[in-house]
Amino acid sequence: MAISGFGKTRGGESTTMSAPTPAPAASGGLTAFIDQGSEFSGKLTFKDTVRIDGRFEGEISSENTLIVGETGEIEAAIHSKTVVISGSVTGDVKASRQLVLHKTARLQGNVETPSLLVEEGAVMNGQLKMTRPDQKLRETKDAKSSSQSDAKADSKTPLKAVEGGTQSDGK
Repeated sequence: MAISGFGKTRGGESTTMSAPTPAPAASGGLTAFIDQGSEFSGKLTFKDTVRIDGRFEGEISSENTLIVGETGEIEAAIHSKTVVISGSVTGDVKASRQLVLHKTARLQGNVETPSLLVEEGAVMNGQLKMTRPDQKLRETKDAKSSSQSDAKADSKTPLKAVEGGTQSDGK
């Protein structure tokens, strides 16, 4: 399969997608294409968009988009901004922007992403954690302001002497 078959199925027919497929990065588009029949193992790191229609085992780290085609078979921990799966992935997936599971996707592993799109027919087995990046920041700020307001309240609250486990208020 050549890059010209990028949006085609194995039979050559165009696919109709109900979930949007992210556009390749404007800075360079498709960086690499691992075709059906190819097998690689190790650590794959890239900055733009990579499509895998072959077999890969190891670890994948990306600053942009990983596309796993229908014939793609991945056994790896994946860290990427956007992950689009149409094939098979075994391993944990951390997508900082979005994870898209097309109807032919099979995912076995835990997922962490702020946005998840799943077409009917996709299979996912694992735990899902959805936390927005700004939510983590908000939770940190809330915890700090709560502890500061507790400290201020404690400094303004008059203390009463306690003797022998009973409160002594002079009466």
